[in-house]
Amino acid sequence: MIEVVDLSFSYNHKPFIEHMNFSVQKGEIFGFLGPSGAGKSTLQKILTGLIRGYRGNAIVNETECKSYKNDFYENIGVDFEFPSLYEKLTGRENLKFFGSLYSKELRDIDEALKMVGLQNDGGKKVSEYSKGMKSRLNFIKALLHNPDILFLDEPTNGLDPNNSRIMKNIILKEKEKGRTIILTTHNMVDATELCDRVAFIVNGSIKALDSPHNLIMSKGAAKIKYTFMDGKEETRECLLNKTSEDMMLYELIKSNRIVSIHSSEPTLDDIFAEVTGSVLQ
Repeated sequence: MIEVVDLSFSYNHKPFIEHMNFSVQKGEIFGFLGPSGAGKSTLQKILTGLIRGYRGNAIVNETECKSYKNDFYENIGVDFEFPSLYEKLTGRENLKFFGSLYSKELRDIDEALKMVGLQNDGGKKVSEYSKGMKSRLNFIKALLHNPDILFLDEPTNGLDPNNSRIMKNIILKEKEKGRTIILTTHNMVDATELCDRVAFIVNGSIKALDSPHNLIMSKGAAKIKYTFMDGKEETRECLLNKTSEDMMLYELIKSNRIVSIHSSEPTLDDIFAEVTGSVLQ
């Protein structure tokens, strides 16, 4: 669905994106992860046709992004981090207006509002919406025309845990329908949970690209931490691949004296810091 080959871009004489290569398959959730100023938003603007002066190739749904025609936007949906809504219109009126810009059959607006918990707020002016409500409305605006490819920029930012869970469930359901989703985020928990693959972007270059699981398991050893009673509660740990050599653990299991046991792996945050030398803000 997306093919990027030797992509480079500069706002001035200094390169900003350099020789970037990756592809995204149909039905995949692909994450762009990186600190502010790394090039994530610029890359998203190139892939959505907002920036054309690049070198190399950026092909989305078989269309070169610098030479798209108007029907290009019939097949992509974009949810920017900062909502683009008309505050003097109601939520429902916003959806009707933006939906009218497409020739495709639209989703039912009331069903879309219900999907994100706004069924009782569709008649309110957007100026009366909270930040989280605007974020949810902007999200379903991007889904109205059933796009083949969905670009999401920090979709759970500013949401409470319950609404964040609702949004993530919707994203996973869209993937099940075969939707291709590009997720730009600072949230490593969301990336680990949602993405099939992630690209670590730093200073306009991809520093690592793989599934979250593979990145985590390839860097740093998983550990087992166990707690047991020996007059008082004590805790020890060992490497997961060395458990057979831990005689204390063996004896505790044999005598049923384990109080608790769990494994721990590096987080995607840890891997990002190790691979790139940067931290996400």
